Amino acid sequence: MRIATWNVNSIRARSEQVVAWMSRHAVDVLALQETKCRDDQFPVMSFLAEGYDVALYGEGGYNGVAIASRVGLDDVHRGFDGQPSLEPGAPPEARALSATCAGVRVWSLYAPNGRTPDDPHYRYKLAWLDALAGVTRLELGHDPAAQTVLAGDWNVAPTDDDVWDPEYFAGRTHVTEPERAAFRAFGAAGFVDSAAPFTPGPDVYTFWDYTAGRFPKNEGMRIDFALCSPALDDRVHDAFIDRDARAAQGASDHAPLVLDLS
Repeated sequence: MRIATWNVNSIRARSEQVVAWMSRHAVDVLALQETKCRDDQFPVMSFLAEGYDVALYGEGGYNGVAIASRVGLDDVHRGFDGQPSLEPGAPPEARALSATCAGVRVWSLYAPNGRTPDDPHYRYKLAWLDALAGVTRLELGHDPAAQTVLAGDWNVAPTDDDVWDPEYFAGRTHVTEPERAAFRAFGAAGFVDSAAPFTPGPDVYTFWDYTAGRFPKNEGMRIDFALCSPALDDRVHDAFIDRDARAAQGASDHAPLVLDLS
């Protein structure tokens, strides 16, 4: 079974590219982030034509998550209990979606960016990650044998090795200690960065900004992850980051991350 996660940065602009990539790489389940469209605008037919069912959670020109699966798509849930909002009383943003695919509970997650450490979005980001950690920690505690993957764009680079230049990022979001501590909370709960053993060295990045020729210079960040429960991690026998997908004409600024399960 092959599970992937990809921030596609507008599915309407890249649906043919995404579906062709899924077919070419025999992906069984894809968690998509930053779809940037309402549910009625999502190009579902492109996926159905290739044998994929799709669960959607969109809100317009921002955010948006989806899960495409050709191995089943059951028990779909939008958001999570206690998911905070950016402003009191506002509805939760479309940033979390979960479904069961061939016995695996797949989450598609798009963590808030944070903008700057003194911005309200930064406090919102920390609250969002803390609430997600609480829910998933509780679920794993209730069922330690659960097969779960928390896949998506976390907007956190956990260590200095996950950015091209730590000095450049000093004082910026994605690398602050509170953000890194929020990410570590998932590891403390038992979730495993299952791709890490298979993606060592200088090719760990999953995101390269469009500006300043970042991708050709490999000035990137590792901010996309598939965190697996221990039972699912036992099944992971390979993983890779598809830089070729980022290099394609008109590509997203993120590369897909792929896990292979026994």
